[in-house]
Amino acid sequence: YGKNTIKFLRLHREGKKHFVKEVEVCAHLRLTSPQEYLEGNNSLVIPTDTIKNIVLVLAKKNGIPSLEQFAIDICNHFMTTFCQVAYVKTYVQEVPWQRLHEDGVPHIHSFIFVPDGIRFCEAEQCRNGPLVVFAGIKDLKLMKTTQSGFEGFYKNEHTTLPERHDRILCGELFCKWSYGECKDFDFNCIWKKIRECILEAFAGPPDCGEYSPSYQKTINSIQMLVLSRVSQVQVIEAVLNNTFYNVVDMKNLGLNNDKEVLVPVEAPYGSCACTLGRKKFFEA
Repeated sequence: YGKNTIKFLRLHREGKKHFVKEVEVCAHLRLTSPQEYLEGNNSLVIPTDTIKNIVLVLAKKNGIPSLEQFAIDICNHFMTTFCQVAYVKTYVQEVPWQRLHEDGVPHIHSFIFVPDGIRFCEAEQCRNGPLVVFAGIKDLKLMKTTQSGFEGFYKNEHTTLPERHDRILCGELFCKWSYGECKDFDFNCIWKKIRECILEAFAGPPDCGEYSPSYQKTINSIQMLVLSRVSQVQVIEAVLNNTFYNVVDMKNLGLNNDKEVLVPVEAPYGSCACTLGRKKFFEA
């Protein structure tokens, strides 16, 4: 049991310069005894309102140096404070505020909402067990207008999809990774590096791009680049929900539409998913 959608804004001031971190937290506990379920005995139950207040107090006292560290702080607090807690899991999601810039100059106290992917993390721990930390990015919408195709696929009597060697590749990406044994990591730096890997693998070099033969290959390229450059990541999961675009037929309007006006196919849409990890992790 626990408390969902604990939303708050943490404001930090350094002189005239302000810093903001708005998050949504879910915190769930499992107790050493199920007596509240079986017997209606609530003597061990930590009220969900208390859980909410603890999260807010930790934000006040510790700040939020990173989402991962804040999730770790929450887990540590419940494990060290309440002997009846057998397991704790915390999910933290960030609202994407970025500092406003005017003519290249960063504003000291103004911010803009930039929906270019939502950062999140999870931390979970069993009593006498290791602390496990996951991080990720979701709702990251990506598009490239060429250097993508889909050819040579299996065909039978139900196949109507034509082969394409030049199409728009567009989708919404969910990506989640595991750090394995959690050490004193710079979580903010690692997260930014992984995001850069995702964008680089998706787009390719800025002057020419890189051809994608399928959504599946694009997902694999993202995962392989992350694993090759970020040693702290042990397993990475990626899901790409695809958005397809159809070229509008303008012949009846007396126009030749050379893939200049397209409309999105709202539903149904495709989805590709893959989990990739280091061999030593799966052997363990």
